[in-house]
Amino acid sequence: MKKVFFTIILSSFCYANYYAEAGKRFGIDPQLLWTIAYKESRLNPSIISKKNKNGSYDIGIMQINSIHLPRLKKQYGISKDDLLNPKINIFIGAEILKMCFNKHGFNEKAITCYNGKIKGNNYGKEVLSLLKEARENNGEMQN
Repeated sequence: MKKVFFTIILSSFCYANYYAEAGKRFGIDPQLLWTIAYKESRLNPSIISKKNKNGSYDIGIMQINSIHLPRLKKQYGISKDDLLNPKINIFIGAEILKMCFNKHGFNEKAITCYNGKIKGNNYGKEVLSLLKEARENNGEMQN
């Protein structure tokens, strides 16, 4: 348990500037980006999920879905392997979240959009609850 807690604290510290930079660039609260990363991967930058029901999979700290790979390759030259870089992954996650905000407004539905399916999905509510918990505990998540 101590090792897991240390890893969470260390990765939070190491990548804090990435959340801040991406937040500034896309106009998103860095704590919200951190909370999504925590929810998605428990801040693990090298995780690749098993295949989803639709055959897609999720990559890296922000769990970027593979459906975005063709656009990312065409627009930025970013590959699956590039998404294992925490800085790139956090910036792409912020860009995707910004697209959701542009589509749905700054609300729970937009945060759920980041996760994909909106109807019947409590993702946005869960993220906002985690964000509230983190703020109440001075940025620390209780496991």
